[in-house]
Amino acid sequence: MHVKRLSLTDFRNYRSAELELEAGVTVFVGPNGQGKTNLVESLGYLSTLGSHRTSVDAAMIRAGADAAVIRAQLRHVDRELLVEVQLNRGAANRAQVNRSAVRTRELPRYFSSVLFAPEDLALVRGEPSTRRRFIDELLVQRSPRLAGVQADYARIVTQRNSLLKSARAQRIKESQLSTLEIWDERLVELGSELIDRREALVAELADPLREAYQAVAGVDQQPRVSQRLSIYGGNIDDDETDAGASLYGATSGDASPNGQTGDAFRAALAAVRRKELERGLTLVGPHRDDLVFELNGLPAKGYASHGESWSFALALSLASAQLLRAESAIGDPVLVLDDVFAELDAMRRRALARAIGDFEQVLITVAVLEDVPEELGARLIKIRGGEVVPS
Repeated sequence: MHVKRLSLTDFRNYRSAELELEAGVTVFVGPNGQGKTNLVESLGYLSTLGSHRTSVDAAMIRAGADAAVIRAQLRHVDRELLVEVQLNRGAANRAQVNRSAVRTRELPRYFSSVLFAPEDLALVRGEPSTRRRFIDELLVQRSPRLAGVQADYARIVTQRNSLLKSARAQRIKESQLSTLEIWDERLVELGSELIDRREALVAELADPLREAYQAVAGVDQQPRVSQRLSIYGGNIDDDETDAGASLYGATSGDASPNGQTGDAFRAALAAVRRKELERGLTLVGPHRDDLVFELNGLPAKGYASHGESWSFALALSLASAQLLRAESAIGDPVLVLDDVFAELDAMRRRALARAIGDFEQVLITVAVLEDVPEELGARLIKIRGGEVVPS
């Protein structure tokens, strides 16, 4: 699959933009702050329903406008598809496929992309919520139905937290909270599915991650990813605490040898019930879990150098793209690299060029054209001040 045409209306700094694109490698070039990243951000939103730069959709609507529209004409073999989404201030977003209305959360069924940006360094060095978002977005791209499971689970957590806070404020005893048991069963049902789905995906990432890291870094190092699960004691006391895995309970490699996630979840809820009532929060479940990244047996966070962390984050994106292309019925995901070459030396730039060269469509942003390896044979599109400059 590749994007044949991208149209933007009132998106970020673009009042209006029309771009004709082709398969192969295309480079958006221009000084920083001109709108190159905004273009690729729009495609990322179509495939993940989120931005790598903000958690607020309204931030992507041009100042003074009430709505923004992202429209992409896609081509797969001999079939074309028009996919679009309208982001609205103060109202629900709307989506269409071939001019027919669809639920917004169905868009990932029709378009797949993988975006790497400098912000992805936070996957290695940032908070657990960033890593949870990474794994959950990849889950949805592989199985769009899980967007509904994730949304339902988040709603249950919110409602359960409200009940816990109310009980704390009214000093209701644990024995009087029969309603909580109803929420518990739904929490376990949805949460167990998410935990197991994440676990399966983590296992599938192992080989592509190792191959991608070695391709980019050019060295024989061993990257590894596993889950740290709150139902086995991980991150219960502080959701954003992130130290060595051995300090915070079992990782996925050690936990649930019989795969009985639901039973372990119920036991964990019972064990922390009093603490939950004291704090008014749901303390165990996939919303409290974390991914553990290791390099040569050591936690990447705190031990990996800047270059190693950058290579690890980039390898996660390339591994994700490999997984998606291996099973997709709509072809390769569109691979997007935002300002990636500036952080790489000449050897690693060439290594990356070799690693991405066989994807159907690759979109790259750069401030300095000389950063792009000649081996890519890229087409150029110049961007200046929120406009596409004829070249």
